[in-house]
Amino acid sequence: MKKTAVAILFALLTIVSAKAQIGQPWIHDPSTIMECDGKYYTFGTGGGGLISEDGWTWNGGAVRPGGGAAPDAIKIGDRYLVAYSSTGGGLGGGHAGTVLTMWNKTLDPESPDFKFSEPIEVARSEFDEDCDAIDAGLLLDPNTGRLWLTYGTYFGFIRMVELDPKTGARVEGNEPVNVAIDCEATDLIYHDRWYYLLGTHGTCCDGVNSTYNIVCGRSRNVTGPFLDNVGRDMLEGGGKMVLAAEERMMGAGHFGLIDEGNGVQKMSCHFEADLDRGGRSVLAIRPLMWKNGWPVAGELFKEGTYEIISERRGYALELAVDFVRMPMTPGWFMRNSEEPVKPIESQKLQDVIETWPEGDIPVRAGDYMARPHQKWTITAVPDGGGYLGGPYFKIGIEGTDRVLSAAKGATLTTCAEFTGESCQLWRIDQLTDGTFRIMPKEIPGCDKPFALVCIADSTPVLAEFNPESDNCKWSFKLK
Repeated sequence: MKKTAVAILFALLTIVSAKAQIGQPWIHDPSTIMECDGKYYTFGTGGGGLISEDGWTWNGGAVRPGGGAAPDAIKIGDRYLVAYSSTGGGLGGGHAGTVLTMWNKTLDPESPDFKFSEPIEVARSEFDEDCDAIDAGLLLDPNTGRLWLTYGTYFGFIRMVELDPKTGARVEGNEPVNVAIDCEATDLIYHDRWYYLLGTHGTCCDGVNSTYNIVCGRSRNVTGPFLDNVGRDMLEGGGKMVLAAEERMMGAGHFGLIDEGNGVQKMSCHFEADLDRGGRSVLAIRPLMWKNGWPVAGELFKEGTYEIISERRGYALELAVDFVRMPMTPGWFMRNSEEPVKPIESQKLQDVIETWPEGDIPVRAGDYMARPHQKWTITAVPDGGGYLGGPYFKIGIEGTDRVLSAAKGATLTTCAEFTGESCQLWRIDQLTDGTFRIMPKEIPGCDKPFALVCIADSTPVLAEFNPESDNCKWSFKLK
C-alpha cells in the first residue's frame, strides 16, 4: 500500500475512533461488560462475543456456548453467571422460548479453569403467552443480596423473577411479576436508594432505520412500580430517555452499567448501525451521568481547543510564564468620545512566545484572560492505547509542540515537544456530575493512580483523587 493510502486510512481510523470503540467491535445485544484477570469481556446474540485488553480496542474471541440471543453477565463472588435466551422474540418463527443460566470460574477461554456449567432453565414462554422469554437482565441487590432476572420484549410484558445467587436457578415457588410493557432488553440497576429499570424502546433489527432508544423508570422497591420523571408507570408505556441515536450512530439498545468507582460510571450498549462502518452493529461505551436523580448518557470527549477550568475556584490551567500586557487604548473609559470604535485584536501566540523560557515550563491556575498560555489543544493519540470507553489524549498549548506532562515527584510540567511517552498521555473521564477527572497514563517514579488536583487555588499537582472534592474536578470550555 502506498504511503498516501496509509495516511488516508490512518486519518479515517482516527475519525472513527473519536465516536466508537476501535478494532472490530461488531456485536448485537451486548451483555453488561465484565472484567476478568485484567481483560474486558462482553457477549452477544448468536454466541461468542468480544474481548479487550484496555477497554478501548475490541475484537472477537469471547466464548459462550448455547448460542441463542441477548445474554447478560454478572460476577457473584469468584464466579461469573451468564444468562441467555434460547429462541423467543419471534426468532424461529414464534414467541416460545426459554431463559437459561450457567456459571464459569473465568471468562478467559485460554484459562485451564474455563468451563461453563450445564445451563439451567429459569424462565419459559409459550407461543400464546403474553410475554417472551428473551433479553435477560441480571441484578444482585446490594441491599439484600437477592438476585433478580428481568426478561421480555414488545410482544407482551416485561417480567421479573427471583434467582438463587448460589445456584443461578429460579427460587422455588417464585412467580413472575409484570413490571413494564412497550420495551425490551431490560436491565436493573441500583443508585442512591432507587431501583432503576432500563429498557430499550423503538424498533429493532432494521439496521440504519432502527429507532432503538434506551429509557428508564424508577422505584423504591425492586419489583416496582417503575415510574418515569412525569409519573408514568412503565406498565403503561412510561420511560424517561437515557440515550437515543447520535450523529451517525443509529439505534441505541441493551444498556449495561460499569461502575469504576470514585464517581466514574459508564454505560455500554450497541448501536444498531454505525454509518461510518457500513451500517454494522457496534459496541459503544459512554459516560453515565446523573441529573436530578435520573441517569443520562454523557458524550465521548471531543478533540478541540479548550480552556481547562478548575472547579475549586474557576481558575484556568495555564503555563507559569510572565503575563504579557496588551497595549492600552487611550481614552478607553470615555463614553462620549467621537473617535470611531475600532476592534482590538486578541493577543496572539507570536506576540508572547519569545518571552517564554525554552525547555520545560511548569503550570499553574489563574484568572482566564483568553491568552495564548491558557489555550490547550487536546487530540487523541491513536497509537497511545486506551482505557474503558476512550483513547489517551495529548494536551498541548495551541499552535505549539509544547505538551502537558507528568514529572517526577508527582509534579506537573510542560515539555517543549511531544515524544509519545506515557507521562505525556492523559485519560479524561467524565464523572457522574458532568465534570471531569484528568489522569496521566504514567507518572515517572510513582505507581499510584494520581489525578490532576488543585491543592490550592493556583497550585495544580498530581495527587489522590477524591470524588467529593472540587479540588479534583475540571471542566472544559471550547475556545
